[in-house]
Amino acid sequence: MIAGVDEAGRGALAGPVVAAAVILPAAGLPGLGDSKTLSPRRRESLASTIRESAVAWAVCAVEPEVIDRINILQASLQAMAAAVDDLATAPSEILVDGRQLPAWHWPSRAIVGGDGLEPAIMAASILAKVHRDALMTTMDADFPHYGFAGHKGYPTATHLAALHAHGVCPQHRRSYAPVRRCLAEAAT
Repeated sequence: MIAGVDEAGRGALAGPVVAAAVILPAAGLPGLGDSKTLSPRRRESLASTIRESAVAWAVCAVEPEVIDRINILQASLQAMAAAVDDLATAPSEILVDGRQLPAWHWPSRAIVGGDGLEPAIMAASILAKVHRDALMTTMDADFPHYGFAGHKGYPTATHLAALHAHGVCPQHRRSYAPVRRCLAEAAT
């Protein structure tokens, strides 16, 4: 019962950071890969297969105001821990993409580049990205001036231009430098 854990949205200027935990069936799932290398359509298809076939899976988000309060690393670790806590089946071991592990009692390993190496982490990467992308697309309807459906909150030229043209919305991470600069400019 090895769980893979990964997050999506660490580098975004807006929206939550999302983590997923997945325990794959013993036979595994074909076609998995690092979510960043898969097309949106392929990610969606795989996410559906993962949700249907996994022994257990969970997705948790930590909102921007918490990210601003505790920092993105701690928020990512909090989301990961919450996702593992929400698994319907307890893992025997946890594999986490990256260098840091949340504080938990399960045997675990941090694997740099794990989302390209370990199938359970690949599956978690896909679920986290698909879930976060859906949240950002929904958010786009609430804040249409920013183009969240297109850039998903990441610091693209389009997003930075919208941020300067329209100011900061409630979904922006105020502790991130481009957002802080925009707030400072608006205050002067």
